[in-house]
Parts: sequence; C-alpha cells; structure tokens
Amino acid sequence: GAQLTHRGCVHNVMNLAFWGTTMALATARANNTTPPDPTQASPSAALVTTPLFHVTANNCLAQGTTMAGGKLVHMYRWDAGEALRIIEQEKITSLTGVPVMSRELIGHPDFDKFDTSSLLSVGGGGAQLQPDLVGKIDNAVKTARPGTGYGMTETCGIITSIGGDYFVDRPDSCGPAMPTFEAKTVDEDGNETEEGKPGELWVRGAPVIKGYINQEKATAESITDGWLHTGDVARIDDDGFIYIVDRVKDMVLRGGENIFCSEVETVLFHMSEVAECAVIGIPDDRLGEEVGVAIFPKAGSNLTAEGIRAFCAEHMAKHKIPRYIWLLDKSLPRNANGKFVKREMKDML
Repeated sequence: GAQLTHRGCVHNVMNLAFWGTTMALATARANNTTPPDPTQASPSAALVTTPLFHVTANNCLAQGTTMAGGKLVHMYRWDAGEALRIIEQEKITSLTGVPVMSRELIGHPDFDKFDTSSLLSVGGGGAQLQPDLVGKIDNAVKTARPGTGYGMTETCGIITSIGGDYFVDRPDSCGPAMPTFEAKTVDEDGNETEEGKPGELWVRGAPVIKGYINQEKATAESITDGWLHTGDVARIDDDGFIYIVDRVKDMVLRGGENIFCSEVETVLFHMSEVAECAVIGIPDDRLGEEVGVAIFPKAGSNLTAEGIRAFCAEHMAKHKIPRYIWLLDKSLPRNANGKFVKREMKDML
C-alpha cells in the first residue's frame, strides 16, 4: 500500500496545470500567435476510460478536470466504437487512457462516421506511447494534439508531461520532469550516469509517497535519501527531456546482451498490419533468454513469421529479431487499466 499525501496530490494537479499553461504559451510564442487566455477557456469534457482506483484516472484526470469545472464521462468497459459514440454525443475534448486505446480509436473502421471535432487532446499514460502513434494521432484527429504523461502511484501521478508540438518534435520522449521534481539516472551502484547515458531513473520531490504502509524494508529498498527508484531505464537529454527505454525487469538478457522490449515493439508497430504486440523474454538453455513476441494482427491481414522477421532485419540488429512469434486470434490479455499483462501472457503462451 503506497501512502499518498494530500500535499503530493495537490502538487500533481498544479504540475499538470503548470505544464498545460506553459506549453500553450510557449507554442504560441514560437508560432507568433496570440496565446490563449485560460480564463476564457470553455469547460473541458473528459472521457474516463480507466478505473478511478488508479492515479491516471483519479489524480491526473478527475482531480484536474474537477478543479477546472469540467465534465467527466465514465465508461464502464473500454470499447472503441462506444467511445466514438460518446465523443460525438458528449462533445468530449480530452481522451486519456493507455496507448492501445488511442490506437484502437483512430484505427476503428467507423472512425470517419463520427464527429470527433470536439477533441483537443488524445493520448495516454500508464504505458509508453509508441513514437509512430504520435504522428498518427496528429494526422487522424484534425482538431486534437497528441499528449502523454509518465508517472507512478508512488509519485501521486505524473513525473513528466509532453504534448502538442513538443511531442511531435520528440515522439520518443515522455517530456521533462515537472517543476516539483528532481530527476537523475543512476547505474547499478547508485552512481549518477553521464548526461544522455541510460540508467535507472530516480526522482525526488514533494509528490513522492511517504512509503509503503507497514513495509519498512520495501520502503528502504525503493527510496534512498528521498530519491524514489522508479524501476525504469531512462536517459535524459541536454534539454532535460526524459526518454523511457524500458522497465528494468522487462529487459531480455540474451547471451549477455540487454535487449529492450520497447525497442522491438516500436519497430513492430511500424508494420501496418499489427494491431497489438508485446515482447517478452523466453527462457533458453544456451543464451539465458530469447526474444519472443505475441502479435494480434488487424482483421484481414496476411502476417507471417517470415515476413515479420524480414521486416525486423531491416530495422534492428540480428540478435534482437524475435525467435519466437505467436500470431493470436484474439486481443492480448489486459488488466483493469488496459495495460497488457505480460506475466499472464507468458503463462498463456
């Protein structure tokens, strides 16, 4: 049980408000246009696609929308077709969920049959928004800009945020750390890495939890001198923008080489016939682990294992090409928040 604080939750909402206002102002200045007046903005209408027991929907969406006097429209269970109907009926301005929801929305066969012109922002959190999806959102919904945030329950919500021109310019970034955070990347010994070099992301600031309730050992292992160990491998560029490379525990260790699952998934999502995919490590007696991938193809596709490997060979090193490929006839297993559950998927496969 992660112990959130009122102070941390307030900081999260103010961080969101700060970034939205600052991004709009900076974009207007860069394009030599009149910056929007936040006091004249119409109340937002947000579609809530994930459960309120999660910080994505509760802290980052419900609290901020409520503070601004907006409207919340709840879906009991995600369905892209139903979401399109609700967007048209309720004049939804913001759609936030996990990335696969945005992908399913803009890829739905009935997308052009519904009025989505009320949308101003489409994006997701809770998992990395694949770079190819950023441009697809920007092109598919003429009125909306892509956006995402990176955060954790242990930080009461977001750590970073990015959207609009910033996101289109840096589609593989999750944005800079918010004002009430310090961020750094460290090696296995806890020493800060050189600028631009990958390492585990540690963050410190007011939104970090007090600790895990009645779990002193777990708290001590996760928080060092106020620095929260996120468990994510990241790099930070010279402008302060953060790039999540992978989960520390999600890397495939093949013959001593670290292979980031997200890197392989990013390449596969550039195949137009791939609807969903998730990369996992498969135990191997000789190499320790091999790369495996489960793919749910789009309807009517003619994907083959040979074709997938040939595409991968053009875009990645040979040792990263999946040895094991599963082409599934149903969607990948997800949890209540819509994230793919890789542990359950491994058991299933």
